[in-house]
Amino acid sequence: MDKEIICRLSLKKVPHIGDVHARALFSHFGSAEEVFKAPLSQLEKIEGIGTIRAKSIRQFKNFLPAEKELNFVLKHGIELLCFGDNGYPKRLTNCTDAPFLLFYKGNTPLNASRIISVVGTRNNTEYGKQCCEQLIADLSESNIIVVSGLAYGIDTIAHKASLHNNINTIAVLAHGLDRIYPPSNTGLAREIIDQGGLLTDFPNGTAPDKQNFPSRNRITAGLCDALIIIETGKKGGSLITADIAFSYNRDIFAFPGKATDAKSQGCNDMIKTQKAMLISNAADVLETMRWNPTTQKSKINQRSLFTTLNEEESKVFNFLMLQKESSIDDIMLGVPLSQSKLAQALLTLEMNGQIQTLPGKIYKCL
Repeated sequence: MDKEIICRLSLKKVPHIGDVHARALFSHFGSAEEVFKAPLSQLEKIEGIGTIRAKSIRQFKNFLPAEKELNFVLKHGIELLCFGDNGYPKRLTNCTDAPFLLFYKGNTPLNASRIISVVGTRNNTEYGKQCCEQLIADLSESNIIVVSGLAYGIDTIAHKASLHNNINTIAVLAHGLDRIYPPSNTGLAREIIDQGGLLTDFPNGTAPDKQNFPSRNRITAGLCDALIIIETGKKGGSLITADIAFSYNRDIFAFPGKATDAKSQGCNDMIKTQKAMLISNAADVLETMRWNPTTQKSKINQRSLFTTLNEEESKVFNFLMLQKESSIDDIMLGVPLSQSKLAQALLTLEMNGQIQTLPGKIYKCL
């Protein structure tokens, strides 16, 4: 297995090979080791690879950095998650630019049933701090994991508030796990490892360079069911994360601010353009996401009124009962129905309160 891991670690180091190409190659050949063994003629026929990338793969010989990375991973108890692995975050698999590999140091499963990401300005006001702390305190009984980016400001407040309220929290990093940025959050990072985890797609030795943060942001956006923005100006990383989350069909919430407050202008604009839903407290999030116990009870009562299913609806419902939750693509593969009949069955089941639609066209049996 070590050889396969070394090949996985090496695949993205091949010139011209990014996450999308690595996933396509891995999917086609079934292992990274087979990718490097494949003849040029097979490689260049794969969609998106072509002759230039195929030659880069065939000519690649420098596996030493991957061997060093594997030693670092083993020494520090880091989990290496490859696209398709059981522990790999399922929510990310529906993102077109999902990382091929993730490095994870922690003890909290990344496929928990409820995950929110909290982002915001690095230079928060007291209002932003209060909104963030109160939100997370009020979510403490809702079995939620909080994701953020370990940056100054709202990120740090979100992580600290989560720890204080015994909520597991995940910090997504824009660098390798051999360092912590900012350095002042080193102690906080140690606490997060014990009550959550540190996650990155960057190998050991990668510095927190400016160009790495958008890559970090896509994981923050894709890992969650809902993204919550607390204070952000008209430009900044939080809005980049929000735009990515919007493209992933995630639910986006924002705390409004004064019309004259520059630090809330980004939130206000997101609300005004209907990219984000206005919230003032945790109850708004729980109600909208149907995570409120009252809402769940209502849905269970509603489901009891609809017990008769036709043949198509039964097939879809039984499939989801076995899978727990599944993407529309997987349902189409698992249930032999036309698109129109499948769409009608899914709609009926959701109206009956028997299934729930999650962000990213994921369906969950209730």
